[in-house]
Amino acid sequence: MQRPVSSLSLSPSVKVKLVSAGFQFTADLLNLKPLQLSKEAGLSQQEALEVLQVVRREEGGGDEAAAAGGASLTALDLLQKEEELRSIVTFSSQLDAALGGGFPVGKTTEICGAPGVGKTQLCLQLAVDVQVPQCFGGLGGQVVFIDTEGSFMVQRVVDIATAAVRHCSQLAEDAEQRDAMMTFTMETILSNMFVVRCHDYVELLAEMYLLPDFLAQHPRVRLLVIDSVAFPFRQHFDELSQRTRLLNGLAQQLIAMATSHSIAMVITNQMTTRVRGSQSQLVPALGESWGHAPTIRLLLHWAGAQRLATIFKSPGHTDATVPYQITADGFRDTVQSEQPPSKRPRTHADQSAASQRDDSS
Repeated sequence: MQRPVSSLSLSPSVKVKLVSAGFQFTADLLNLKPLQLSKEAGLSQQEALEVLQVVRREEGGGDEAAAAGGASLTALDLLQKEEELRSIVTFSSQLDAALGGGFPVGKTTEICGAPGVGKTQLCLQLAVDVQVPQCFGGLGGQVVFIDTEGSFMVQRVVDIATAAVRHCSQLAEDAEQRDAMMTFTMETILSNMFVVRCHDYVELLAEMYLLPDFLAQHPRVRLLVIDSVAFPFRQHFDELSQRTRLLNGLAQQLIAMATSHSIAMVITNQMTTRVRGSQSQLVPALGESWGHAPTIRLLLHWAGAQRLATIFKSPGHTDATVPYQITADGFRDTVQSEQPPSKRPRTHADQSAASQRDDSS
């Protein structure tokens, strides 16, 4: 049975525009893109995006509910399912240990911090590390990197990828690992990164609307990065209630996609100053309601000249603070002799090379 457009949860003026443009039933809207609907129905891009989100939600709600709740799962089922999903290592053994193995797949993790502390560097490191072959303990996956600030630097990715390939090649011991290194190269790492540039919140929301279809066509994607979620939402809003509503919708999309497609959601957030009385402090941007969206919140900050990473929200980990550094090779432990993510001690040659890099920096 076809559902009329007039029955959707939309404003009367939007419904009139849709019907006047010839869209009588929801089936007429299912295969449209936001820009196309905007032109054909005389809607703004924001209105067109909201129409398509409502259609997708209300048309697919029954199927999704049946899939999610039709067959109830026990806690043991959930535990077994989570154990099948590996984590993405950071190449900082101390941070990986604090996170229980790395950034978890199927969950949303937010990285907060002031400019220059290393948020984008960590995201680029994860975008490379998610592609580490499974025989080395990685996921062998692909990544979608949504850049809202213009901070994605290809040459920096080349540096991090080259270091990761070199590290894995030094660890290759058996035929399977040596064969895997044939396809784990800097070129293949770059070809498995799908980079999207979004200039404002409308483009970001439009991309989120299109992502489920893209993920269905690319089942190897195991990581989605949004760097950052704060930038497009800290401007062009006269009403904070509208921003809050859009952010809540975005949060629900991230949670749903992380679960249904078994991918790690990693988003960065900026910092803002909160004043209470005569006291002020730096806190993550976008307000307290947004703070409930991510499963894990990781704060990168400075202590003098030392960079620190603090887990300050996680239902499965204790609060912890570990040091880290940004090197030419990427995100690393501050002490070079620390055991790397591969669980294998570094060789004397590795330590000598690291010392030479430190002496030259």
